Amino acid sequence: MKKMDYQNVRGTQDYLPEQECIRRKIRRTLEDTFIAYGCKPLETPILNYTSLMASKYAGGAEILQEMYVLSDRGERELALRYDLTIPFAKVIAMNPTLPMPFKRYEIGKVFRDGPIKAGRFREFTQCDVDIVGVDSQAAEAELMIMALDAFEELEQNVVIQYNNRKLLVGLLSIFGVNADAQSRVILILDKIEKVGNAAVLKELKELGLDALVLKNIEDFLLDNSKTTLAYFAQYKEPSIQEGLAEMLELERYLNMLGISQSCLFNPLLARGLEIYTGTIYEIFVSDGLMTSSIGSGGRYDNAIGGLLGGTERFATVGISFGLDVIFTAMMLGERKKQETFVDIYIIPINTVAESLVLAKELRKAYRVEVELNGKKVRKAMDKANRDNIPFVIVLGEEEVKQNQYIIKNMDTGETSIEKFVFDSYI
Repeated sequence: MKKMDYQNVRGTQDYLPEQECIRRKIRRTLEDTFIAYGCKPLETPILNYTSLMASKYAGGAEILQEMYVLSDRGERELALRYDLTIPFAKVIAMNPTLPMPFKRYEIGKVFRDGPIKAGRFREFTQCDVDIVGVDSQAAEAELMIMALDAFEELEQNVVIQYNNRKLLVGLLSIFGVNADAQSRVILILDKIEKVGNAAVLKELKELGLDALVLKNIEDFLLDNSKTTLAYFAQYKEPSIQEGLAEMLELERYLNMLGISQSCLFNPLLARGLEIYTGTIYEIFVSDGLMTSSIGSGGRYDNAIGGLLGGTERFATVGISFGLDVIFTAMMLGERKKQETFVDIYIIPINTVAESLVLAKELRKAYRVEVELNGKKVRKAMDKANRDNIPFVIVLGEEEVKQNQYIIKNMDTGETSIEKFVFDSYI
């Protein structure tokens, strides 16, 4: 009988007791903070009708590409929820007698068939708070200070970047971008901190925008004065003026709450989801160990009314914390704090003598340990992780023949090939 190959579905992960204890501490801390702010608990189904999750008032075309779809025995078209926001909007739409303002929190699993990277999986846990029925920016300010309180409890230094979609939409209108193309342009602009100006402009060009439109966008990207709200005061476009008024109101609250030093206006923050209509924000760890955001959210006033099939506006704002990415950030921080006694760990595969030779040379600049007990590679790598060793070399006979070795960065997973003439020592 063939032995079963046990492995997790790609993008999913097991958490052993040590890890799960930390994750539950994060969850309890967030939940306690939510309760302290007067939020009520809510639970919604993981399984939803595809028509709900694919509504034009939901996440937009980009996220629908990552949605898991299936069907039941009755051949109904179903989908796994990709966030907690749309199921929440559905609850409000189905329960019109709920007293307003209504403030809820929910912690649950969501699913996205998207790219996998540090802290980003295909099955993950979101911790959300949403407020319905508050028009003023006081709602945004309360969610932002709530986030800072939660991360203070978790001993994580964070910064919140914020912007307003109305500023972006208004600028794109002035620059000559057609209304039909604005959502796509905003999605591309949302990548700017990850890929840089040149890559963004190249993608915008491939979108077929006119040369003058591209020039207008490029000038905006290169204009250093755009980092202040005063830049936007020069434009009389209604959407910009509305967005500017909201940003000035928000900044007044942030200043009064004494948290403006932890909150940074970022005119290029776009938040890819089309659902957002006003203020948007993302949360980042200050130490830079993770480039991905560990929380995000914004205002989405049109979703609930849209689900009801009308044009009624429901003032709604929310924030979402990624439990898995917060856990990853905390683990990276712990590894950074741990003292390490070795810079490079060499794991020989039938190459003990050659490994000793390589170690002798590397010790001129680094602290080097060679695995001499014949540990299998997997167990040796576990030791490297446990001892917080930053670089590992697995040296096999083939590398020796080619007079080279491969060194792996244990934090990033990146590898590089380095030349070393083993022949001269033989």
